[in-house]
This record gives sequence, structure tokens and C-alpha cells, in this order.
Amino acid sequence: MLSAKLGHFLDKPLKPVARRIRLTPNFFTAAGFLITVLAAFTIPYNPKAGGVLILLGGAFDLLDGVVARTNGKVTDFGAFLDSVLDRYSDAFLSLAIAWYMVLQGQETGVFLSIGALVGAFLISYARARAGALGRNCHTGIMERPERIILIAVACFTGYFLPILWLLFILTHLTVIQRIIHVKKECLKQKT
Repeated sequence: MLSAKLGHFLDKPLKPVARRIRLTPNFFTAAGFLITVLAAFTIPYNPKAGGVLILLGGAFDLLDGVVARTNGKVTDFGAFLDSVLDRYSDAFLSLAIAWYMVLQGQETGVFLSIGALVGAFLISYARARAGALGRNCHTGIMERPERIILIAVACFTGYFLPILWLLFILTHLTVIQRIIHVKKECLKQKT
């Protein structure tokens, strides 16, 4: 939802900075991933510090695309690497929150965190499978930026259970939205 509405809105303001950067976009992808892994190891013991690291990792994840587009370094491998590391990041964060819920004695939170992770993976899979069918599928209310923002909010506020319920419900609703979208696209082609 945010991605579809805002797209590359930061490209223009960050363009002068991105032009001066000599590091590769893949450096930013890897750095963002490593910072997110550090966030995951931090969350169970210090959620607020984990939230700061999530936002820092997200900034690096945003920069990789801006640097690639601004400097003409967009590659298929870069896009592939970014997608794969994003899935690993999602897994690390969800498992970290599940571990935090274990430490808090919140069994429901453990279930919701793992269930939301399944939804997040299916959102990504639905998009990839639609792409393999030649269909664009950036549809849905709970794409990755929204999930990362909500996880950071949970870390800062401590409202893990309500946010996990929201993530759980909305990730699976997004999968359903994507299924319906692809079905409509396929039906359009038949007529």
C-alpha cells in the first residue's frame, strides 16, 4: 500500500546524496540485512533498542534502491538479492518477537508472530508467482513497509499483542486480496 502510493518519492530529494555515494547498492542491501539481524537479536532483551535498529536497517534497505536507480546500477541480481534478504529479515524479526513473547509468557503472541510470518511469506510468494504468470501484483494493504513500521511501533510502545493481531489478520487478508486480484487479471485475459 505505501509502496504503491509513495513509490520512489525519496528518489528526487536523495538524488544529490546518492550520486556521491561510491558504494554499490548491494552493499546497502547487505548492511541493512545485517543491521536487521542485529535488531532481531536485540529485541528479546531490549525492544526499544531493537526498534531503533529496525528503523536504521530500513533506512539502508531504502537507500539501496535509491542508489541503484540514481547511479544507473539497477540489476536483476540486485533486485533478487534484496528480495531474498528481505525474506530472511522478516523471518529473523518474527522469530525475535516470538522469542520475546516466550520470555513474557505470552503463548498467544508466539502463535501470532509465527502466523504473521507465514502471511508475510505468502504475500511475497503470491507476488512472485503472479510475476511468473506475467501479472503485476503490488496489491494489498499490508506490504513490507507497513509490516516493518508496525513492528518498530510495537518495539517502541510495548503493544506487541495488539500489533501482532493486526499483523496476523492483515497479512492474511493481503494474501486474499492478491489471490482475488490475480484471478480478476486472469479472467480479463480470457475475455
